[in-house]
Amino acid sequence: MQDENKNLLLAMALSVMVIIAWSIFFPAPVDETPVAATSGEQSTTAGVSADAGSDVAAVSNVPTSAEVRTAALSSATRADIDTPRLSGSISTLGGRIDDLSLKDYRIELDEASDIVTLLTPEGTQDAYYALYGWAPGGDLGWDDVPGPETQWAIEGNEKLTPETPVTLVWENTTGMTFRQIISVDADFLFSVQQEVSNNGSTAARLAPYSQIRRHGEPTDMKGFFILHEGAIRQSGESQKEYDYSDLADFDRDDQWGDRSDVVDVASNGWLGFTDHYWMTALIPESAQPFKSVLQYKAQQDVYLSETRLPTLTVEAGQTNTVTTHFFAGAKEWAVIREYEANNGIYRFIDSIDWGWFYFLTKPIFWVLHSLNGIIGNMGWSIIGLTLLIKALLFPLAYKSYVSMAKMKELQPQMAEIKEKAGDDKSKVQKEIMELYKKEKVNPASGCLPILLQIPIFFSLYKVIFVTIDLRHAPWVGWIKDLSAPDTSSLFNLFGILPWDSPEPGSIMALIFIGVLPLLLGISMWLQQKLNPAPTDATQAMIFAWMPWVFMFMLGSFASGLVVYWIANNTITFTQQYLIMRSQGFKPDVFGNIMSSFKKKEPVKVAPTPVSNKSKKNPKK
Repeated sequence: MQDENKNLLLAMALSVMVIIAWSIFFPAPVDETPVAATSGEQSTTAGVSADAGSDVAAVSNVPTSAEVRTAALSSATRADIDTPRLSGSISTLGGRIDDLSLKDYRIELDEASDIVTLLTPEGTQDAYYALYGWAPGGDLGWDDVPGPETQWAIEGNEKLTPETPVTLVWENTTGMTFRQIISVDADFLFSVQQEVSNNGSTAARLAPYSQIRRHGEPTDMKGFFILHEGAIRQSGESQKEYDYSDLADFDRDDQWGDRSDVVDVASNGWLGFTDHYWMTALIPESAQPFKSVLQYKAQQDVYLSETRLPTLTVEAGQTNTVTTHFFAGAKEWAVIREYEANNGIYRFIDSIDWGWFYFLTKPIFWVLHSLNGIIGNMGWSIIGLTLLIKALLFPLAYKSYVSMAKMKELQPQMAEIKEKAGDDKSKVQKEIMELYKKEKVNPASGCLPILLQIPIFFSLYKVIFVTIDLRHAPWVGWIKDLSAPDTSSLFNLFGILPWDSPEPGSIMALIFIGVLPLLLGISMWLQQKLNPAPTDATQAMIFAWMPWVFMFMLGSFASGLVVYWIANNTITFTQQYLIMRSQGFKPDVFGNIMSSFKKKEPVKVAPTPVSNKSKKNPKK
């Protein structure tokens, strides 16, 4: 077996192992349409909450999710939310931010599709909201402070915009007045000012808190190992992620079966819940100490993130104020980075799940994002990124291809060594290594560029799958979403016939492969044709099938990743062709292609001689 064939075979085997493992552990994305509060056709009987505060009654005829949501929203007076990027309302019941939709994002590609709903009130399926309150201290009781069921009143403006805050007010029976002054910027950051005025005759002790409550696990979770969905906590220098099952496994902290994990944070803290593309987070001021609480309320099936600020002493006649922030929106890199830089939210950019290869995913995304800002199209930006990566790896590629060319020159000498040494394999190996050393040839260098592609491939897959920039990002023609598989196929003559392609991940989708996977297979096949087929029959068969195996394996991957692979193969083919020409070799691509279609002559097998004994005594 020739050494360059060994290298190529090893590299291809490693690549196949990676792709097979990847397809098993990280299956293709499924439809991301949220189930909660976004589709009016789904039954919500099982999802209606029985918690206190819900005015939704069970009825004999099953209501739709839209009807349940409408009933929940009408159960209390509301202040509207209307910003350039958000719409919704704030409930006076508990002062809850529990109705929030993202104007810039739709559930599906269709422009008629509903916009994404992030927060939804108690009483609906997948209820998810934020609320603010006070915990009593000293002589105060829970009835003396506002909580989840407090009925606030709107004071003044009834619509929250970036220019006009909304104020909620409530008075207890002991002469204390509480206010929540809620403001919002043009993106996704709310500021909540909790104010208490003590109009009584004695000092009062109490502590402000804020909560995000999520009823049950989200029904639209992806459940991929590559993606974190659950709670996230930043406490000082430490950032940690928790699955929903982790919260349910916390130690019990009371007789009700609630399970909690409490961390004291001196500064630079925040916590919340993160989904594939969306996130909510409670954010005290960077220098504010607080208790960071993650909790699972077993009886209610509620997951909770909470900040508990230090107890305040409010003297008679005094007013105390505490301000915290609440993020609710899309995990847009540019917006989150601005909040980290301008609002002092420590490591907020790491709320995006960069993964173990963060040292690659972060710069890869930054380059991709920057190219998209210049080019204005994410598909062409991926191709531009591929060009930059290939340029960066070109010195290694050049050395590899030159080494391969030199090894071709050494083939006659290697054949002579094998002929002289006969069956003495150790002697063959020793003399060949001396020949490599003398001619300064490294047989392993051919694998290095391919091996370096593996972490880059992983990192790019992570970037394409996790970051929101590629969600619903078009490229050309039928490619409308680079984060989804290619929807074209031979099944409908690539969109000419009036029926849909098979669902991604199905058997039919594997049979009727899309245009991009086909181009991927062809690009790999042409790359092989730079060299003649191996003389060894086993190697030749493996190489012949390899492009088409890869084509089917990657057919269900995100289109953006397949675009990268096609561009990478095309550039690699060009580089290798030009370098081989520069070393005095002219690859016979056309000849190699034609030879692959030639009919192989069958191997003639000599008949087995029959002994005289077997002729005289045939078996019965």
